[in-house]
Amino acid sequence: MKFSKYQGAGNDFIILNDLNHSYSDITPKQIAALCDRRFGIGADGLLLLQPANELAFRMKYYNSDGSLASFCGNGARCICAFALATGLVETGRPFEFVADDGRHRAVCTSADHIDLQMIDVERIERIDNNIFAMNTGVPHYVEIVPSEQALDAISIVERARPIRFGERFAPQGTNVNFVAVSDIQHISIRTYERGVEDETLACGTGITAGAIAAGIISGAREFDVDARGGRLKVRFETDGTMARNVHLGGPAVRVFDGEI
Repeated sequence: MKFSKYQGAGNDFIILNDLNHSYSDITPKQIAALCDRRFGIGADGLLLLQPANELAFRMKYYNSDGSLASFCGNGARCICAFALATGLVETGRPFEFVADDGRHRAVCTSADHIDLQMIDVERIERIDNNIFAMNTGVPHYVEIVPSEQALDAISIVERARPIRFGERFAPQGTNVNFVAVSDIQHISIRTYERGVEDETLACGTGITAGAIAAGIISGAREFDVDARGGRLKVRFETDGTMARNVHLGGPAVRVFDGEI
């Protein structure tokens, strides 16, 4: 099996070229083994690049435990960079691809910088003054905390797991994000991802959800977002109950190619 390893703000992925359906029968057990950081390649998830009628490609995304997920924002940006490297798309020319959450538009502004249009967020639930729930491709819980010091002090696995597995979000559960607003257009975020069942260095859909939640509170519509693994940019339009024209931009970098 030949593969490529990519990362976006520290969120890392194994990518397989499945245009000929060579890997379409890959099993959850095999995916979990490949993503294992001690006995496999090591990654937060695995992506298949598949053919799609009239579109650039289809993206299939699996969490590191082998479970299928409808979307991954950083994974999508990484597979766009992979598609550029394989010649399916061109630098500077917008293209469309499809994932299990629907169609997306993207542009590779350079070999390692991708601007991705996310799906529209049809419903934003304000659970409390500083707590939100929304689906930005996958479900997310967002809690705004008082400061960056408070964000750093969170024991994220301990805090997040009761929410992730809570009755409110059953049976699928939710991803959990904690956000500190640094200034009017700058936030910091930490994310616990379901399927990984731990904190990840970045989560594209979580970063998007965190920015939208912060924008509802502050009124801003564009943010630089600092995750543990790097900085991404989010811009959007919202009326507080839904969000449109949602874009996620930032680095998507090839780490290495390999064979296993």
